[in-house]
Amino acid sequence: MRPGARLILVTGATGYVGGRLLRLLEDRGERVRCLARRPEYLRGRARPATEVVAGDVLDPASLPPALQGVDTAYYLVHSMGSSGPFEEKDRLGAGQFAAAAREAGLRRIIYLGGLGEDIAGLSTHLRSRHEVGTVLRSSGVPVIEFRASIILGSGSLSFEMIRALVERLPVMVTPRWVRVPAQPIAVNDVLAYLLAALDLDQDGPAIFEIGGPEAVAYGDLMREYARQRGLRRAMLPVPVLTPHLSSLWLGLVTPVYARVGRKLIDGIRNPTLVRDHSAFERFSVRPVGVREAIAQAIRFEDREFAETHWAGAVSATCAPRPWGGLRTGNRLIDTRTVRVDVPPAQAFRPVQRIGGTTGWYYGGWLWRVRGGLDLLVGGVGLRRGRRHPVEVRAGEALDFWRVESFEPARRLRLLAEMKLPGRAWLEFSVEPDGAGALITQTAVFDPRGLAGLAYWYGIWPLHRMVFAGMLRNLARAALQNSCP
Repeated sequence: MRPGARLILVTGATGYVGGRLLRLLEDRGERVRCLARRPEYLRGRARPATEVVAGDVLDPASLPPALQGVDTAYYLVHSMGSSGPFEEKDRLGAGQFAAAAREAGLRRIIYLGGLGEDIAGLSTHLRSRHEVGTVLRSSGVPVIEFRASIILGSGSLSFEMIRALVERLPVMVTPRWVRVPAQPIAVNDVLAYLLAALDLDQDGPAIFEIGGPEAVAYGDLMREYARQRGLRRAMLPVPVLTPHLSSLWLGLVTPVYARVGRKLIDGIRNPTLVRDHSAFERFSVRPVGVREAIAQAIRFEDREFAETHWAGAVSATCAPRPWGGLRTGNRLIDTRTVRVDVPPAQAFRPVQRIGGTTGWYYGGWLWRVRGGLDLLVGGVGLRRGRRHPVEVRAGEALDFWRVESFEPARRLRLLAEMKLPGRAWLEFSVEPDGAGALITQTAVFDPRGLAGLAYWYGIWPLHRMVFAGMLRNLARAALQNSCP
């Protein structure tokens, strides 16, 4: 943190854009305070120097303490994910935040809204986004409002919706909204604009329309995603299927996005194109095109997934669902945890010896059969073994896995190199728990199309038996301080 740095408030830091913005602000050494309805959800992500305070824009009494001493506030709150109509909640929250910001004497509010012309027939979603900007400006505090079209990035709603549809549907019936023009922008470019607005030489309010260099439609994005993933997909355009009916269908195909997806689809009937190019003149940000934006999303997804702790995305004590595990985006996750009454270093010893002559702690013949099948289809099989019975190095082969990450006495993450209709990881981590330790085993599968989903669900009963047996025997080996 820079000495004497200004204090910046981030609302919506647990959200998609806000979470990434928080990390960038921390990297720059800014003094940051986060307003969160559930501070416990954020404290594990924010760095120690970042202040996290409890509050809600719908609770006016919580706002004055959060805004005290703040120079600039990022307003990244959206109620679209709530049940029922979201417009009134957004209007009320923006009004109460605006009043508190005026009383606190803020220098600036930076707000991320939605692109679209203020015309009759504007969707409820975009109309609400514009209204929030108007309400914030009514406070008299200068507001820098960015209006963005589709945001492309790993984990963004639009990108994950495109991904789910393309991965699961070899043939898609595409209604009119799939052909409505838009100007997508990569999330990294959105973040660059948000950061640049901190020091923008601007006395009063301003609205900037931001987007990438190309005007495309959702159909074009689906085709480009399919191309980069090596998938052949057919699209059959039809003049029917209203946005409302399409959103109901989306809820069936991608149920994880049902609530928000229905509201988003209802609002896609409007073109979202940049008409005012003043952002290009006032900022040095030069957004990338659609092809690079999608490539970045795929690359960042892999990097983010590799660098974060997989089990941290779900409860470490949560048992897998009977139908095949938990789901995060397109990935299927099975995570299991067991406690052992030994120190963490001792609990990790059997993990470090896994594979090779030690084996996989359960169903050895099943692993051998799997290795044989892998060889038959041109895979690496189990014959590679491991370089050393105890030592582990990142990057080396381990049976038909590759050691992707290794932290002594704490974590081992393996990337599958067997022939699969998708990508798979297996991770083991050990954390202290009082006088004992918690061993967490996480299996993750990123299916490729329908074949990948069929593979996961087809062998799920077998996986469930093997994963449970592995963890049980790992715990037994840790207690015995020996390996089978």
